[in-house]
Amino acid sequence: MNKSSPKILVVDDTPANLVAMRHLLADSGAELYEADGGNAALALCLDHEFALILLDVNMPEMDGFEVAFLIGEDEKLRETPIIFVTAAYADDINRVRGYHFGAVDYIAKPINDMILQSKVRVFLELYRARAALKSTLAELEERNDQLNSEITERRRIEAQIRHQATHDMLTGLPNRTLFHDRLLTAMQRVPRHGPGFALAMLDIDGFKGVNDNHGHPAGDALLQAIAERLGDQVRSNDTVARLGGDEFALVLEDVSEIELLMRRCEEIGAALAAPYPLEGRHGAFEAKVSASIGVALWSGDGQSDEDLMQAADRALYQAKDGGKNRCVMA
Repeated sequence: MNKSSPKILVVDDTPANLVAMRHLLADSGAELYEADGGNAALALCLDHEFALILLDVNMPEMDGFEVAFLIGEDEKLRETPIIFVTAAYADDINRVRGYHFGAVDYIAKPINDMILQSKVRVFLELYRARAALKSTLAELEERNDQLNSEITERRRIEAQIRHQATHDMLTGLPNRTLFHDRLLTAMQRVPRHGPGFALAMLDIDGFKGVNDNHGHPAGDALLQAIAERLGDQVRSNDTVARLGGDEFALVLEDVSEIELLMRRCEEIGAALAAPYPLEGRHGAFEAKVSASIGVALWSGDGQSDEDLMQAADRALYQAKDGGKNRCVMA
């Protein structure tokens, strides 16, 4: 018998009845199991999934009603169809009692071969259809899980691509594209929400010497450390961007007083001027660099983003020309 064949359990305390059932169901296409009492039947139900149980009602110790009741109490077994096979209890009251305990049908003794085989065939077809549906649903669920996994992975890749398109690969800071978007957003927001903002352009003084003398890996590590310090110096609604090389830009939000703005820029410059412990081609060393900072305040009076950036750039060149390591207001 094929392992995937449906299983039928025949429960009867009379050996001759079991033999008779065995012959009647030999061509059913099902794998037959036999039990000579209620306890043996319950034990088999725990170990096997049956498509149908043919259950004798009148048995000693535990009758068919008790067996059906206990099967119905088990969550995994309660869906198993039970046909009562009985010569007794043929009246309507006991039939209703049988249905109450979980029977789906009755077969009267002496058994009519054709009726038994017909009923069994119907329940086996129902079992196979249910099994096929269950298998299809399992496949659909598996495919759905695969699709969800593929969608999640696609979204992750898309998010990664979007991040790479708008962020600097080395430092993780917004790149020139995202910086420009944040700048335009700040320009649009200010007229409606009060305090203005400022744009600060930074060049790192002495970066080329570190790169040339200690190697590009040391220069990259220095840029990463500078990016981290800049992030520590600004507020959550500010923007720190790397525009390329050793050039950085800050969009400083909620600026109301120039004096406070210049103090913030000086604090940023002081933080960047502190030594950086690094590893270079010749071993450990301390990099000492500084920042020239040019600041331009957004006026909003017909000023474009290019006007603002050019103003900050002019202030930056003034800072560099004035001796570097300083902050100049446009």
